[in-house]
Order: sequence, then structure tokens, then C-alpha cells
Amino acid sequence: MCDTLAIVRANRVLFAKNSDRDANEAQLLDWQPRRTHPAGARQKCTWIEIPQVRATHAVLLSRPYWMWGAEMGTNEHGVTIGNEAVFTRERYAKAGLTGMDLLRLALERAATADEAVRTIVDLLGKHGQGGLCSLERKGFTYHNSFIVADPHGAFVLETAGVHHAVEPITGARSISNGLTIPGFAERHSDFIKTRVCGCRRRQPRTQRLAQRANGPSDLMQILRDHGEGNDQPHYSWVNGGLGAPCVHSGGLIASSQTTGSWVAELAPGATRHWATATAAPCTGLFKPVAIDRPLDLGAAPANRADDDSLWWRHERLHRAVMRDPAMLLARYVAERDAVESAWLADPPDSPVAFAEGDRLLARWTDDVLSQSVADVRPRYVQRHWTKRNAQAGLHFRRPRVTAGAH
Repeated sequence: MCDTLAIVRANRVLFAKNSDRDANEAQLLDWQPRRTHPAGARQKCTWIEIPQVRATHAVLLSRPYWMWGAEMGTNEHGVTIGNEAVFTRERYAKAGLTGMDLLRLALERAATADEAVRTIVDLLGKHGQGGLCSLERKGFTYHNSFIVADPHGAFVLETAGVHHAVEPITGARSISNGLTIPGFAERHSDFIKTRVCGCRRRQPRTQRLAQRANGPSDLMQILRDHGEGNDQPHYSWVNGGLGAPCVHSGGLIASSQTTGSWVAELAPGATRHWATATAAPCTGLFKPVAIDRPLDLGAAPANRADDDSLWWRHERLHRAVMRDPAMLLARYVAERDAVESAWLADPPDSPVAFAEGDRLLARWTDDVLSQSVADVRPRYVQRHWTKRNAQAGLHFRRPRVTAGAH
């Protein structure tokens, strides 16, 4: 599942999103340059092919490794979008554009938030939405909602099949895995699936926190939040950690894991973006990213553990910390927070930040893996992760130190 929020101020727009998906579904940062296309060209999306436009904008995406579309991203004009799975009473099509496809297409084709909303609505009417949205859960699909932002404003766009509703954002606004626009939500929402996914707890929580947020640091803390009164993940046997914005997998009926996180500050003439490029923001490090600075982050990750990919190197730390987060996260979180604070005040170039982040990750992982601790999680959560680790071929040996991004 997911949570997205935006805060519209007089001179800037703040944006944040956690992308929650299957635990082994690695997510990567993907830089795509501005391109021109010949007349009559076609674009193959995740499941269907559609006509291509003559020119597409440069984009920076955070996308699941197996999809063409993206969970969140930005373009060269500062348009920044996050999408949410929503569950409705409308028919689910076996094929069509996924919500992630719609997000990427809007970023590639629109120069403003308003234009991006109109692009999504137009594509929805022409091609519909549908198709498989999970590799682990066969047949799992959903409809989509979006927060669409640029340096001048933001919108909530909610869909149910071919139907849609749009709401301009004033002040703070969050969305999760349920429809929220009055009238549209009552007509189209699937009550049971919406309840199981936990969004009726997460969305009010992110809404309250967003109303108190003043800058990117506050947004990072919202994405790391484990719920009222909980410093560490709290699990339900029904849906694991889906009750809080920083989602941890482990439920018996529904289960998702935060696999990527993004924060943006959008202002006229100046945009700044930070991404973890890893799962579990509570264990990870937000690093500055720029659409005009593509990075070599090593091998593109898939669903098997791979020391050459940043996402999987971080999984050794994340999954080791979760045995006893109160004890193990405390071993490095003060240093992590100090690094982020320094970078927020004076952002380094992205290659420098990612290289330093990789060095810190290796050191933190080595330290955490050297600790002998009991797993404090419920038994059903331990079994859940034992199975996912085996599926990924993840073994908890100490990592080798890499040279980092370059």
C-alpha cells in the first residue's frame, strides 16, 4: 500500500511519499532523458502499448524493478507525482494502464500539475486502467489515486475505473489507500478492502502530522512514523504494520513493506528532492537527488539478493535491525539523523552523498550484524520474513565495503 502527502504554501509546495509493495519487490531510481520520437511511434507500457507523443520530458523515477511505470517521480519542470492503490466497487479490467504507467506518462508529457491531471484523465478515458499490479500476489489489482504537484500548487486526483474526481489542495493534504473526495468516495469505495488495507488509520495520522510540518525534515519524520505512541513497528496478525505510514510487512491476510521513500521541496526556480533508494525509511538515509545528475548505483535490483545493488545491500541492514529495532536502530540513528540534518542545510552533490551513504551503510550493517540479539517480533512475523529471506536468497553475512556511487 502507500501514503502520499502535499503541503501547499504561499511560496513553495512540499511533497512526500512512501511506496509500500511486496517485501522482495526491489525499487530503483531511474533517470530518463528528454527525447523526441518519430511520427507514429508506439510506447510499450507495463501491459499494453499506446501511441507515443512527439516529445517527452526528462524524468527521474522510483519504480518497481519489473514495471515500466513508477510509484513516484518528478520531471524537468518540477511536476512531481505519487500514486496510491484504491479499492472500489467498479470493475477491474484484466488489461490496461496501471496507475504507475499513468504516473510516468503524465511526467513525461506534462509541464504543469494541471496539465498532468488532464493527461491522466485523458489516458484513462482512452485506454482504461487495469492489469496485474503485484508479482507475489497473482491476480492482485486495484484502481488509483494521485497527488500531483508542481512549484505553484497541487491536486488530489482519485479514480474508480473510468470515473474520476479532482480536488485542488489548500494547506496540508494526505491520501492513502482509500478514496477521500466527498461524494466520490461514498459512491465508489469498497468498504471491506479499504478497511483491511489499514488506510483509515494511516490517512488521518498523516493528515494530522502534515498540518504541523514546516519543511523537508518534518516530512522525513512523517514517512518514518510508526503510529501514535509507537517508536517501533507495531504488528497486527491481519495486516502486519499497515497501521502506520512506515509500513513493515508481516500480516497473514494483507502485508506490504515500504520499499521506497521520496521527499520534495518545490519552489519557483528551485526544486530539491531527496530519496532513500532503499526500503524502510526508519532504517535508511535520505539522500539528495537531481534530475540532471544521473547516478551509477550499481546493478539494477530484482527480487533476488544482490550485493551489487544498493537496494539489496540496505536490506541486510533493514532486516537485521528489525529483529530488535529498539536496540539495534539506536546503534546508528543519531549519526544518521546528524548526516541528514547537515545535508538538508547544505546539500552535497548527489554522487558525493550516495558515496558517503554507501560507506555509512557498510559500517552500520557490519556493526548491527555483529550484535547477538533475540528476535522480538511476533512468531507469525518471524515466519513471514524467514520465508521472504529464503525466496530472495538473502543470508546475513557481513557485507563487503563498496566504492559507492560514482
